[in-house]
Amino acid sequence: MTYLLLVVGFALLIKGADWFVDGASSIAKILRISPLLIGLTIVAFGTSSPEATVSILAALDGNAEVSLGNVIGSNIFNITLVVGLTALLNPLKVESETIRKEIPFTLLGSAVLLVLISDIALQGFSENLLTRSDGLIFLLIFAVFMYYIFEVARNNRDKIPVEETSEKATWGKNIFWTVIGLAAIIFGGELVVRNSTEIAVSLGMSETLVGLTIVAIGTSLPELVTSIMAAVKKQSEIALGNIVGSNIFNILFVLGTASLITPLPVNSKIFVDIGLLVVLTVILLVFSRTNFRIGKIEGTFLAIAYVLYLVFIILRN
Repeated sequence: MTYLLLVVGFALLIKGADWFVDGASSIAKILRISPLLIGLTIVAFGTSSPEATVSILAALDGNAEVSLGNVIGSNIFNITLVVGLTALLNPLKVESETIRKEIPFTLLGSAVLLVLISDIALQGFSENLLTRSDGLIFLLIFAVFMYYIFEVARNNRDKIPVEETSEKATWGKNIFWTVIGLAAIIFGGELVVRNSTEIAVSLGMSETLVGLTIVAIGTSLPELVTSIMAAVKKQSEIALGNIVGSNIFNILFVLGTASLITPLPVNSKIFVDIGLLVVLTVILLVFSRTNFRIGKIEGTFLAIAYVLYLVFIILRN
């Protein structure tokens, strides 16, 4: 029954994110926001809403290690397997100046996280902890990021054609599906946290491992599906914008909110994963800035990197 409820939870997360993204994207188009910014904001935040829900609920339920493991695991999954598979289907062109600025912002978020959790090494404390003060720092950086995005959106608004679909019926329909999607995400997230934790305990897995694997992969499925669909439709800016925006949202908003609710204890093993996340983000930055495209060779490298990482963390447990 536990496994069945876990599957139901993941199904609600994925379908809820789909409804949320469709509704919110339609509203964004009516408001004349560019496809790239839709990818970086509405789509990215929508596909990251499962991570946000799971991590915040895990923090509220006292399963703090799941919160941190979920975010780090999801970000590694996004950079490696999601980018890799998407690039294998259709090479990702990195033409926009915005995306080339967002990837360094992702790197900044990962580096700040690594510094903030190093309490023993840097401050001589008895344990590593992501405190409420750290959460406020993340949310402050997130606010700066959002201000930057809205400034870009405001400056580019005149270039976007006016949608002829701003009738009240369209607004009502889009708001309805956005709210229904959000409700499905929240309920599905509750099912995933509760049942994945039960499975972890029964199998002798640590909360950190289950967060890095089962929960991280499950909550990242919306990013995978959305990016693949965008690549198939040759909308590479939405695909890459979705991935980069999701990673920024995960670290700054999700971890910021979760640690504000309750301080998150840091398992010493997670330092390796965060270090790997920083290295992978640098590799993605190099790939995007060299030929301004992420092709099949780079995609293959990133996909293989995730498989090797998955084998490593399972053996490590």
